[in-house]
Amino acid sequence: MNFTLKQLRYVEAAGRLGSIAKAAVEVSISQSSITASIDALEASLDYALFVRTPAKGITPTSAGREALQLIRTFLNQSQQFESELQSQGGDDAGLVRIACYATAAPTFLPPILKSITENFPGISVKVMEGNMMAIADYLDNGEVDLVFTYDRHVPHGQSFEPLFTAPPYALISRSDEASQRPSITFEQLSKKPMIMLDLPYTRDYFFGLFRALGLEPDVAHSTRSSEIAKALVEGDFGFTLLNIRPRNYSPKDSRYSIVPISDSSDVPIFGISTTGNLRQPKNVRSFIKICTKLRDDGIFDCCTVTA
Repeated sequence: MNFTLKQLRYVEAAGRLGSIAKAAVEVSISQSSITASIDALEASLDYALFVRTPAKGITPTSAGREALQLIRTFLNQSQQFESELQSQGGDDAGLVRIACYATAAPTFLPPILKSITENFPGISVKVMEGNMMAIADYLDNGEVDLVFTYDRHVPHGQSFEPLFTAPPYALISRSDEASQRPSITFEQLSKKPMIMLDLPYTRDYFFGLFRALGLEPDVAHSTRSSEIAKALVEGDFGFTLLNIRPRNYSPKDSRYSIVPISDSSDVPIFGISTTGNLRQPKNVRSFIKICTKLRDDGIFDCCTVTA
């Protein structure tokens, strides 16, 4: 079989996006080049990778789905091989691809990126964001080298490096007298309207915190954006639950208060997940080492809220 890495990247992008046109935009190449790469690989393999439907894009065949997974694995190994070669015999260099839980990234990511820039100027970082389900898929598909996530969402076989515990807390409008309390309970919160952060895994987790105590939250509004949830709290529409403290939170300037929850027993651990049984390139190992050093120095203490 004769094919190039570029051809494989074109085919993988088309399969992941379900569209030749979208793949062409992502990799900055003509649609005809994407189509030619698919045709060449299908001819070489002697079976169809995709079913092509006019005006509806492309869909992987059964064999195509298996082939795409092999291609992603190979491209990931190729990326790691390239980074490892770049880092040999000198300073750490090359691209580190990371994915972050979007609601948490603004708080913990800036000190990491600053430390990387200061200590390893040859390392560049590509950041992808998403919900828990999306970033797990990024790692499974080989699109990133590591993800920042919670321990409970790390599949069996993947490695996990803990950074800090993240107890849930309530964000309460300053117009509510409960915002002045040193802490609050789930029973007290169940009597107030709740703004639910409606994201995969997150919704079930927050519901579970109440139901473990035989309680049911009064969900008045739901949103997939933590920023909108905060805005609704500021507008006196209810409280919301979060795990990681908002970046640059100032009690004097904010229209909401952070209130610890005194009876929370289900405390997740936030950290770094990587593909198990895979030796990471030198630059990825250095990136993780920076994160653990920041952890040991207490830099992430500002991310948590405890009663």
